[in-house]
Amino acid sequence: MAKMSTLALTSRSATLLLAPNGAKYQLPESCPWTLKTAGSSSNVAQGVTEKTVVFLTDLAPETTYVFSTSSADLEFTTRTCSGLVNIQDFGANSALEDNQTAIQAAIKAVPVGGTLRIPAGRYFSGPLFLKSNLTVLLDKDAVLAAISDWNKLQILPARDDQGRVIGTWEGLPEDSFASLINGIGCSDVTLTGTGIIDGGGDRGDWWSWPKETRRDARRPRTVFFAHSSNIQLSGIQVRNSPSWTIHPFKCQNFNAAAVKIENPPNSPNTDGLNPESCEGVSLTGLHFSVGDDCIAVKAGKRDGYNCDHLAASSDIHISHCLMERGHGAVVLGSEMSGDITDVSIDNCQFVGTDRGLRIKTRRGRGGKVARVSMTNVEMDHVATAVSANAFYFCDADGKSDAVQSRTPGPVDELTPQIKDIRISNVVASNVQLAAVALLGLPEAPLSQIYIENMQVTFDPHAEADVPLMACQVPACRHQGVLAEYAEVIGEINIISKDSHDVD
Repeated sequence: MAKMSTLALTSRSATLLLAPNGAKYQLPESCPWTLKTAGSSSNVAQGVTEKTVVFLTDLAPETTYVFSTSSADLEFTTRTCSGLVNIQDFGANSALEDNQTAIQAAIKAVPVGGTLRIPAGRYFSGPLFLKSNLTVLLDKDAVLAAISDWNKLQILPARDDQGRVIGTWEGLPEDSFASLINGIGCSDVTLTGTGIIDGGGDRGDWWSWPKETRRDARRPRTVFFAHSSNIQLSGIQVRNSPSWTIHPFKCQNFNAAAVKIENPPNSPNTDGLNPESCEGVSLTGLHFSVGDDCIAVKAGKRDGYNCDHLAASSDIHISHCLMERGHGAVVLGSEMSGDITDVSIDNCQFVGTDRGLRIKTRRGRGGKVARVSMTNVEMDHVATAVSANAFYFCDADGKSDAVQSRTPGPVDELTPQIKDIRISNVVASNVQLAAVALLGLPEAPLSQIYIENMQVTFDPHAEADVPLMACQVPACRHQGVLAEYAEVIGEINIISKDSHDVD
């Protein structure tokens, strides 16, 4: 086994990476482990893991531990904690219809560098607003659940009194309902534990008006951080989101590990985790099963020539994750009028997503996607394994001639650019439509699309459908590389073909 490493530490939890060569989200075989305090011969805990990322909780602050497997040891020391505050001490109670006042008072009482404890029980609450230098610990069997009545929720304005965008919707500043968890202008905040954050999307009518408003506000997320830095999520489960589930916006150094994100398959726009205009994002050992894209990297959207709210997304690292269902496993765009650069995806598993790696943009957006790599990834029953589409027909004018015409248009700041995309060591089994589908603009073709050691088998039961959401794209089935206005360097290796396929 390769050397183990520490992904995230708090005063009472630790997240560790056990990554032998070739391991993805799951280990090739189960791995027994023990945990001791340094210098002790007695086990504090022991178990068996099937996953490469291990989450440990119920640890003591400022304590050195030794985590051991049959092949390696890892020593780590938990963080300090300046004080532990239990929400029940401020009146939070599972019997209450809304614990917002009690929990917000408890947050206020936590000392700098302290921990807010949410013990076992189901606590309904309106929107909560976090502060800097805070750890929120959800114990086993703790559920923090959003109230469902949007008449009782605060609304985040499009901009605050400093002019910062804090209400957003699909890349634009818009009034939005506050999320269950909000961190605005915060630093050094951690959400950790084995409990659940429930956004309440399955309660009320959230999923019946996906593109509309109520009280002139858009649907909330479940966890929302804006203009914040050094944010860490570990261990928790986040589910039933009204719209996007976890949305870091204009954040720096955002780290999530061993988190599970789950929404029903028919819940609209319930993306799993959408870093928007963020720098320094690390997503490791996450498990997604959602109603839209699993991970969708955004960079804001122009409103005509208005772009003062835009910022790039860069330095994004995704590894050892499992993406199940969802429209796309890892998606770049479509809201990306800012640049999206330096994205790496490695050692992941995609199962049953419509697309594996998906890049989508259109004329009028601008922005650049560049320096993207996907390596050592396994896919199964994915409709299209790799797609890049510069004719994505989003927005009211998405199917207009101006957007969809194949006649070359002018090249200016509104012309999107896609280049330097590297696909290597990918195994895609039971592909339904196409292994690779690329559609660039005639005035700005996709360039430097590298493919190396990509092996593909096809799903014999697949039915023909369109591989890209653009006009003038015919349905297909069992295709290798479909490329128009795109420079492809390398080729795929089709392992087997259906007897009905024609070369």
